[in-house]
Amino acid sequence: MKWKVIIILLVIIIAGYAYVSSLSSPYAPMGRLSFVKILNPDMAQGNPHSKLVAQYAHERGSNTALVCHLAGHKTGYPCYYEGDVFIEELGFIDTQRGYSTTINWGDVVQGFLFGISDGRYDYVSDGIVFDNLSDALAYLDKKAAQNGQVGPRLMFWHGTVRTDNPIINQGCGFPLYFQICDHYYGRLGAYYYAFTGMIFPYLYSPYRNFEIMNAPELQYDYNHGLLGPLVVD
Repeated sequence: MKWKVIIILLVIIIAGYAYVSSLSSPYAPMGRLSFVKILNPDMAQGNPHSKLVAQYAHERGSNTALVCHLAGHKTGYPCYYEGDVFIEELGFIDTQRGYSTTINWGDVVQGFLFGISDGRYDYVSDGIVFDNLSDALAYLDKKAAQNGQVGPRLMFWHGTVRTDNPIINQGCGFPLYFQICDHYYGRLGAYYYAFTGMIFPYLYSPYRNFEIMNAPELQYDYNHGLLGPLVVD
């Protein structure tokens, strides 16, 4: 019983810390957007996951959102409009290991305990490559301001998984989401938003059951170009 009380108090303290920190942050971290691709490219105007981001933004009084990716190339991740919602995209490029969609548990433990190395990644948005996170975030701040940001700027990680189990593998963009949360909220805040973000799609995504139940088939279709033009992101 004593341990249950301690755990509850820790959760309350961390949640309170994250909330106070959020008052000075430009982002409202929401969590994972999806489990697998259901149409490709899914982060493009008119496609299901893109419309879902716009829906979430409308429900929360926002007109701007950021989707974090694992970048498979340096030429894309454009910012665009889904209706009247401005969707920003930011991908991170692993300069040491290159593009990989499978879990490296050593990296997971290292990042979870000590944070994401500032010098390991490049970042790309609108086809522009940045060699540090601060410059990439400054670029997104400028774009949001130019497009008349209203309300909190919602933040998601893409979450799609190409080959692994999409429940275990947190998918495309999770390390970048964690790094941005760490940047603005500190490590405790990053832990809080990582765990709440993992729960988010189970509570709110209308595609949750379809994606999970049909994950092997959808992954096969994506990897064989059957969901639309094959795009690595």
